[in-house]
Amino acid sequence: MNPVLILAARALRETKRAPDALFPGIFIPLFFLVVNTGQAARIFPSDSTGFLQGQNYAAFQMPSTLLLAASFGAAALFLVEEIEGGYFDKLRATPIPRYAIILGRLLAEGIRCGLLTAVIVLVALPFGVTVASGVAGFLLLVLLTGLWGVVYSGFLQMLALKSRSAAATQAGGMVFFPLLFLTPNFVPRELLTDPMEVAATINPVTYLMEALRSLYLEDLRWSEIWPGFAVVLVAASVMLTLSVRMINRYD
Repeated sequence: MNPVLILAARALRETKRAPDALFPGIFIPLFFLVVNTGQAARIFPSDSTGFLQGQNYAAFQMPSTLLLAASFGAAALFLVEEIEGGYFDKLRATPIPRYAIILGRLLAEGIRCGLLTAVIVLVALPFGVTVASGVAGFLLLVLLTGLWGVVYSGFLQMLALKSRSAAATQAGGMVFFPLLFLTPNFVPRELLTDPMEVAATINPVTYLMEALRSLYLEDLRWSEIWPGFAVVLVAASVMLTLSVRMINRYD
């Protein structure tokens, strides 16, 4: 059996044995969704706010919620535990390729983030937050968020391999917050001030967020969707190349 699949299955069993590790990835994004919607929903009523496309403001906030949920990087923290506990060195001593250690965890993280996305989307449905692009749009939401989870977790795994420290890896997770707040998080890009619009335009997370938002607010609109996939595929290619090089040189 492929060692990547074996290690991915092992990583998923780790999550099953420690379900409390999923709690921050569900609670904190939903907390921000409730708070942000509660603060701005009356400012942007669905029946008179054009950019909401007839949806409520919670649907506009859902992309931020999904991206935040996929950016906790639990895989990197499990990797640090293995490094600090010595199990990582035992894995390296086995005849499996070193890249499989990285790819197995990333594959499991992609599956975990995809499932987490599905749960959050379903939890929001009773509150009137629907996916305007239908079943196809829902599947694209799961796929795109899962790929982002792989990219960000890969970044944190590189920090884990470099620092070999849980504290440094956790601190690296905070990098996502500036990236999130330099996006059109609360209003569309054209309504931002000039400096914020420039910052959002050069921030790759903006295109990911706009792709997810278009799936929530409109029927399938590929001109909005493809830039999001382009961002995660380019970022994933760079991250995988650097990760494999790093673990091959790890000593």
